[in-house]
Amino acid sequence: MNKFINNRLALAIILTSFVSLASCQTGQANKTEVADTAALEATVLTKYPPLEIEMETKKLAPHTYQVQGKAGIATDNGGFISNAGFVVTDAGVVVIDALGSPPLAVELLKRIRKVTDKPIKKVIITHYHADHLYGAQVFKEIGAEIIAPIGSYKYINAESAPARLAERRESLKPWVNEQTYIVEPDVIIDKTTEFELGGQQFVINVVGAAHSDGDLTLLAKEDGVLFSGDIIFGGRVPFIGGGSTSKWINTLAGMEQGLKLNLLVPGHGPASGNPTDAIKLTKSYLKFMREVMGDAVEEMEEFVDAYEATDWSKFEDMPAFSSVNRLNANTVFLSMEDESVE
Repeated sequence: MNKFINNRLALAIILTSFVSLASCQTGQANKTEVADTAALEATVLTKYPPLEIEMETKKLAPHTYQVQGKAGIATDNGGFISNAGFVVTDAGVVVIDALGSPPLAVELLKRIRKVTDKPIKKVIITHYHADHLYGAQVFKEIGAEIIAPIGSYKYINAESAPARLAERRESLKPWVNEQTYIVEPDVIIDKTTEFELGGQQFVINVVGAAHSDGDLTLLAKEDGVLFSGDIIFGGRVPFIGGGSTSKWINTLAGMEQGLKLNLLVPGHGPASGNPTDAIKLTKSYLKFMREVMGDAVEEMEEFVDAYEATDWSKFEDMPAFSSVNRLNANTVFLSMEDESVE
C-alpha cells in the first residue's frame, strides 16, 4: 500500500513539474511575443512624420473602443475625418479601419498602447477608401493580418488609384508621402464569416458594392457593438462613393429590420445607442437624393438647373453639407442617367 501511495505521489510530482514547465514556456513565449512586438513598434513609431492631432479614445463597452474623426473633407484636420475602433481580447487586438495616413495610424497605435500591450492581430478594413485605408501599412509592418471585403481589388487595381494617391501626397503632405502605399489585403472576405479571438466572437458581414466597390460590417458579439463602416454616417451628410445607392438603401432597410445591438459605430460621426435612428438619417438622405435626381433625369433637365431648383433645407444645416452635397448630387444624377438606359 505504501509503495502504491509513493508511486502515485511520484507521478503527481512529475505531472506538476510538466505543468509548471509548460506554464513557464507559455509565459516565456508570451513575453517574447510582447518584446518582439515592442521592437517592431518602436521602429514604426519613429519611421513616419510626426502629427499632432486631437484624438480621444472612447471606451464604448468592456472590450471595445473608438476614435472619432471630425466632419469635413478629406484634407481637413490632418486627414482625421473618419472613425476607427479596436477590440481587446485575451489573445490580442482586432482593429477596425486604419485611418487616412500612416501618421494617423501611428497615433491610433499609441492610443491602443495606452489601453493594452497585447499584439495587434487583425485589421478589418470596412472598405477601400483612402480615409479608412492609407494607415493600414503601419499595422501591416508590425505583423497584423489585413482583412478586407470582396471588391477591394477594384479600387486597388483602378487606373485612377495612383492618381488618387498622388493627389493625397500633395494635399496631405508630409503625412501622405512617397513612403505611403496602398496595402493589399492578406485575406478577402466574400461572405458572412465568423471568427474567434481570445475567447470573443466576431461576425464579418459582407454587404457588397453599396457605398464603395465593396463594403463590410464587423460585429463584436460579446459587447454587442457593430462597426458599420461608411454604410452609415452619423450626424452628418454622407459621402456617396463608387457603389450603388439603390443597393445601399436596400441594405439599410434590411439592417433596420434585423439589428439587435447595444451600440453602432458609423464610419463617420459618434457612436449611437439608437442604431435605428442612425440608419434612418443616412437612408432618408439617399432616398431624397435619388428622388430629386431621378425626377431630373426623367424630365431630361440639366444637372445645374435641377440642383439649384431643389429645396435642400432638410439637410443644409448638417455637418459636411457644403463640402459634399453638390458632388453627391452630381454622382447620383450621372448614375441614374446610366440606370435609365440599362
